[in-house]
This record gives sequence, structure tokens and C-alpha cells, in this order.
Amino acid sequence: MADYYVTQIKKSDNRSLQKVHSLLLSEGIKADKNLDYTCAIFDDDMNVIATGSSFKNTLRCFAVDKKHQGEGLLNMIAGHLMEHQIELGNTHFFVYTKCETEHFFASLGFYTIEKINGQIVFMENKKNGFENYVHRLVNETEDYNNGINCVAAIVMNANPFTLGHRYLVSQAAKEYDLVHIFGLSDESSLIPYKVRKKLIIEGCRDFSNVIYHDSDAYMISSATFPSYFQKDDDSVITGHAMLDAHIFCRIAKRLNISSRYIGSEPKSHVTGRYNSILKQELPVFGIDCIEIPRFTIDGKCVSASDVRLAIKNDDKVLLRQLVPDSTYEYFTSDMSKEVRKMISSAENVVHY
Repeated sequence: MADYYVTQIKKSDNRSLQKVHSLLLSEGIKADKNLDYTCAIFDDDMNVIATGSSFKNTLRCFAVDKKHQGEGLLNMIAGHLMEHQIELGNTHFFVYTKCETEHFFASLGFYTIEKINGQIVFMENKKNGFENYVHRLVNETEDYNNGINCVAAIVMNANPFTLGHRYLVSQAAKEYDLVHIFGLSDESSLIPYKVRKKLIIEGCRDFSNVIYHDSDAYMISSATFPSYFQKDDDSVITGHAMLDAHIFCRIAKRLNISSRYIGSEPKSHVTGRYNSILKQELPVFGIDCIEIPRFTIDGKCVSASDVRLAIKNDDKVLLRQLVPDSTYEYFTSDMSKEVRKMISSAENVVHY
């Protein structure tokens, strides 16, 4: 076997990236839209014969030319990407892969978190990573358990927290003894996670039966869910929603959650499809999925997109109408200067 080595492919190296994309396509894989590092192995004729990528702390887009399979190239690519993660300071990393390659990543020290047969496997490099996360959630809830019978949950991105989000929380808080809010920790939004978390907590401070949790890496935003081995956009939505439902139900079982609240989304095909799968899957595990109509003002749905647009346009009158006091106070204070600058410079702040 020839002596091969792994090379980083820079984003400016269009010729090599085209070769990477060609190899992916030949293996029935499309380049994921979320990648921040790509590497490859070249043969003597400078053809890409193996490749892999990562995005933050997830490994993605593996492919080996059929003529070179069985030569250990995938091991070299995966090893290089894991070394890159460690160089970045990440000791805990994840992989989304096809079911047929689960055994390969298991041989590299990855452990299966959840599997949707025939579609996707979600794995991590820590044997007890998910169990430790769930144990932490149980500990965070310990002080709330006395006299609690009915428990609900909401998963939200809140980019940022609006009156619509608060309305959803209020409906759950009226009906249930305890409401768990899981804030998506992923940094894929215009507004940084630490700000989104702060605004959710402050916006719900008057609800004595609401508890907040970080989602960590176990609940992933649709914006960063891997799409590279899914055949079409609907398959991506289905895979994400199924994985979310199965992981959520394992968490729900430990926290005695019996219902999950979701907000309706009349404008978005993605969210509409996602919600329909949650409504189908959650009851299978004994979890009610309660869909609440969107909160409206003067007949118009309140959306985080409209809030971001108001911030971008410096429209304080509109902002005041759409958000609770805590969100308004933050975005009209000096504390939000850098965040407002990011929103103002963004080309498109309306994401449905």
C-alpha cells in the first residue's frame, strides 16, 4: 500500500474542495452546509481518495473511494479529525452516521446515544456522556420534586425570547405542577446562547414552577443538524425530528415528564413537518404532544424573526410590542451593543 497522509483542505482551495465534493457525490453523499474543517487524502495523481470534515465538535462527511476501501484510510481520516478536536480543546465529540457504519465508529471508541433504524445513528466518544447529562438534570430538579404530579416540558431556541415564547410557557405553567424548559445550547443563532439563556430565565422569573436546563449537545438545532447522507430535505427534517423525539423521551422518563408543549408554525414547512412527527412519535412513548396556537397581537403572529427585524431597524416601538420587559430592557441597554451590531450587519434576519 502506498504511503498516504492526511491534508487539511482550506476553504480557499476551490480545486481541492471540488474534488472532495465529487468523491462525496460518487459515494451518494452531499456536502453538508455546516462545515468548518475539512481534510482529505490524495493519491499520487492528486485525486482525493478519502475525506472527512467536522463542524464544531461533530464529525461529518466521511467518504472513501471504492477502489481504496479496506486500506485503512477511514481510520486515518477519523483519527486526524479527532486529533483536530483535541487541538481545539474539545475532549467530548460526536458523530452522526449511517446505521451501516455504526460498527466502525464503535471500533474507534464511540458509543451509541440513539439510533433511528435505517436512517441515522448518533454517537459520542464518552461511554457515560448521555447518562451523566441526564443525571445532572435529575440533580437540578431535586428541589422541585415535593408534591409534584404533573410535569411538562418545552424545548426552545428563543432567538430571542418573545411574548410568544412567554405565552407558550404560561399555558404550560397553568396546567402543570412543573415545567422544564430546555434551551438549545447550540451557537448557530444570531444571538449568542448566553444571552438567549439569560433572557429566557429573566422572562420566566415570575413562574415559580418553571425550571431551566441547558440542552448541551443532546438536543441539536435544525440549523446545524447534519444533512450529508440524507436523500432530500424532508428526510433531513424527519431524521432530526425522530432523533429529537427518541432522545427527549429517554430524558422525559427520568424526569417524569408526561407532556411536551410546542408552538404551531403556519409559515414554516420545516417546523410544520417537525411538529407533525413529534405529534406522531411522542405518544408512542406515552408522552402527550400539546400544540398551542401562536400568540398574536392585532391578528398577527409574534415571531422572533420580527423581533430581530425590529432590532435591525432600530424600531423600539415595534420591539416594545413584541417582547417582555426583560428582553426589551436588554436590547435597549449598552449591554446588548455588540449583539445589536451583529444583528444590524446580518444580511437576512428573517428565518422561517
